[in-house]
Amino acid sequence: MGTATTEPTDTDAPPRPAAGRRLSGLTRLTRLPRRSRLYGPLLAFLVTSGAFCASWVLRGTFPFGNTGRAVNDQANQYVPFHRALWDLVHGHAAGDVFFTWRGGFGQQFLSDYYTYLGNPFSWLVVLVPRAHVDLAVFAITPITMGTAAALMTVYLGKLKPGPWWQRGVLGATYGLCGWALSDASYIPMWLWGLVALPLLGIAVEWCLEERRWPGVAALVALAWFGNFYTAMMATMAACVLLAIRLVTRDMTGAQRLRALWRAATAATTGILLTLPLLLPSFLSSGSAQPTQAGAFDPVRIEVFLTGMLPATYLWGGRPRLYVASLGLILAGAFVLNSGIAKRTRLVWAAATLLVVASFQFPPTQYVWHGLAVPNGNPYREAFVFSGMVVVVAWLSLAHRPRPLHLALVAALLVAATFVLRHTDDFGGWTWPAVLGGGSVSLLALVLLALGEKRRALIPVAAALMIGVVFAESTVAAVNADSRRARERWAKPVATSNQSITNQFAAVRGVDGWPAYRTDSGAPQSSYNDALALRAEGPQYYSSYLPEVTYRALEPLGYGFKNDGRTFFGADNPVLDAIFSIGARVEPGPAKNSWAARLFPAPPLVTVRPGPYTSPNPAGSVYARQENVLGATVYQVPPVTRGGTPTEQTYAAQCAPGSEAFWFSPEIYGSLRAGGGPEQALQDRMSGVLRLGKVPASGRLDITVRTATRGATAGEHPIGCLDPAGLDAAVGHLKATGAMHVSAGGHSIEATLPEGAKGTAVIATTAVPGWQCSAPLQDFHGLLAVPLAPGTTKVSCTFTPKGLKAGLAGGALGLMVLIAASITTLRRRHP
Repeated sequence: MGTATTEPTDTDAPPRPAAGRRLSGLTRLTRLPRRSRLYGPLLAFLVTSGAFCASWVLRGTFPFGNTGRAVNDQANQYVPFHRALWDLVHGHAAGDVFFTWRGGFGQQFLSDYYTYLGNPFSWLVVLVPRAHVDLAVFAITPITMGTAAALMTVYLGKLKPGPWWQRGVLGATYGLCGWALSDASYIPMWLWGLVALPLLGIAVEWCLEERRWPGVAALVALAWFGNFYTAMMATMAACVLLAIRLVTRDMTGAQRLRALWRAATAATTGILLTLPLLLPSFLSSGSAQPTQAGAFDPVRIEVFLTGMLPATYLWGGRPRLYVASLGLILAGAFVLNSGIAKRTRLVWAAATLLVVASFQFPPTQYVWHGLAVPNGNPYREAFVFSGMVVVVAWLSLAHRPRPLHLALVAALLVAATFVLRHTDDFGGWTWPAVLGGGSVSLLALVLLALGEKRRALIPVAAALMIGVVFAESTVAAVNADSRRARERWAKPVATSNQSITNQFAAVRGVDGWPAYRTDSGAPQSSYNDALALRAEGPQYYSSYLPEVTYRALEPLGYGFKNDGRTFFGADNPVLDAIFSIGARVEPGPAKNSWAARLFPAPPLVTVRPGPYTSPNPAGSVYARQENVLGATVYQVPPVTRGGTPTEQTYAAQCAPGSEAFWFSPEIYGSLRAGGGPEQALQDRMSGVLRLGKVPASGRLDITVRTATRGATAGEHPIGCLDPAGLDAAVGHLKATGAMHVSAGGHSIEATLPEGAKGTAVIATTAVPGWQCSAPLQDFHGLLAVPLAPGTTKVSCTFTPKGLKAGLAGGALGLMVLIAASITTLRRRHP
């Protein structure tokens, strides 16, 4: 480093051959990377994964302590889905890659696989015992982040050759960027986007070099196989990188056109290869239960800029755009570096500013997110900006920035931190990162500059650069974890303990599938307990939960949240009879113990002679249950309401000895029936609640406490179940229903009694993709088939919508890839 004495050249100009003594030096330099080309990526991987794991140690989180590791959807979705993957691979799944009978009473699985299990490192979970799947899921994060850092190191070397350890350090600053630490550290599939960006950057370089077209297509496919959502953002970023390189690289017009053609055709082929997964997922998303995502509202400019400061964590859906102070200082010095051609500096700086500005502009934000409003943090593409900052930082470092320029940028960073210090939620670790990390980074860069004349200083500079990135990023990760854990939605929970182990054992002990379903019971340890515990209940949480499933389960009194994309169980005998639930586990008397309860259940396929209309009030949940059951089993009494808006009283008269139930989906508060225990009311999450047996007097007195203004229980919150009537209804369904049911991975077949007439009803929702031995018939949202005279067998098969077209597109992409590979081989070896 130091003052450049040569004429500035374009950073993309090819190296010129030297002569004489310098030729042997160049030969030695070109041979060294062949032996040590993995050193830089390995350094980046170790620094990145090591710093992230060190933050776990400092926080005392599992597996290095007793603090829970699973945050939000990591506990509710990712760990259960990875346990389902383990079951699938090891032959313990009730279903296959197309469909799962576990969760939501049977749902598609291919789109869930693509979305939640697409990260190739997710397959590591199948190598460990099932009891340790959650630990393997946690390990996916540092492994994926380290891989992203290693690939960024490779990409930086393609942009500009330079010392492997310098590229490795800057690659680590990318793998440890604010988006990775704060937003995606608990989301395995999103983290693949962090990998996809440098992966596609390498593909861009191959297009510019007019080589490895099959490799480009393969890299695009690999990026999109991992996760289409963040891969889409990375692909858009790759388009920006391609445009920059086409402008800054010394190329003819014909070469630029060829590069564009190669990039377009390879990208199309690569995406075609993923179409068997991509198209069904796209169609599943279109038929999913819609959410109430709000319009994009950009944060204030000072908050946006604060997100660029190192080790900063802002509450909620704020942008986390930072990289370590070393990267920020180098990136800031880029525009001042006279060793870089002006055109290159102008184009890279302008493109980086335009990219970050696009995050604040609603139309371009929608483009980044595939023309959809994000249901959560709206700055999910932040890693793109961090990647560009690291690229600019490397170009600056590779062209020996002046110490004076570096000091000026460091001073500007301190000044910016001072100006932004009053921003909402300004991070407590920001000042130490800026002052401490910035000072050590500046010292290391100055020593590196002096090392041109004093070679002994270079190892010191290297140690300081590696150490400051490691330490600063560890602190940033600890800060992100600790501050995020204070938010109610992100409080870490356990995914392995004695209670969960005992609950799993209890579920397995009463497994009867497909003769009957087993409900994993409550309290739930995750929103996807059916998947996690190998049960077949209604518990299900997925972005792909079909609207038809919501419309089938919501009227029957099942609790839900997330705008209907998450369903919970309900301890209600009528619902059990409708969905062929014959076993349920529930907490036992001892701590962490679980007990199983078996009871009669109709078969999975029943026969209904015709439509049934309940005599009870049509607007009540109890009448809707009876319409599906096909029998009257409830008494729905008139209710007398009193009390105050915050402490409401309800009184009703029912048959003594019957079982009382309550349904009030608008109330959030608590409920007490007579002298019974208090139960929580969580509006639509609660579903139908069991109150207990009606006393000999027949009188029910309910007290409801709520702070929900204007909310009441409605006209018919109480239903009293006649156990004998339900037993008779279940017995009739068993006698007239299927004599034998077999369920395949994505199929079901039932043998019916002779003379069966009416409609065969399968206890699963009519999700798009089912085809049966007769045309489908609507039955309150359940899968149903009309029976022709003499029918004794009914069969149905599920095929994900769009799979056939996706396979055709994938086959086309594969043929193009094979043809291109053969052509390339023939050219090399005529």
